[in-house]
Amino acid sequence: MFWNFFWAFIGILGGVALGFFIARKYMMNYLKKNPPINEQMLKMMMMQMGMKPSQKKINQMMSAMNKQMK
Repeated sequence: MFWNFFWAFIGILGGVALGFFIARKYMMNYLKKNPPINEQMLKMMMMQMGMKPSQKKINQMMSAMNKQMK
């Protein structure tokens, strides 16, 4: 009887761990294919904050965000 509970507990822990890693891998791939912020959104955010967005500044911010994603 003890071994039945033991193996059930091990199975549940294994399932939770496996589910976590599968979900993590899925979300990493999803965010890589569909980044949450693009250049247009960044430009709008800068304009709302009262900044005059230049293409150089937008490119710098996008490259910094891409580095952080990796």
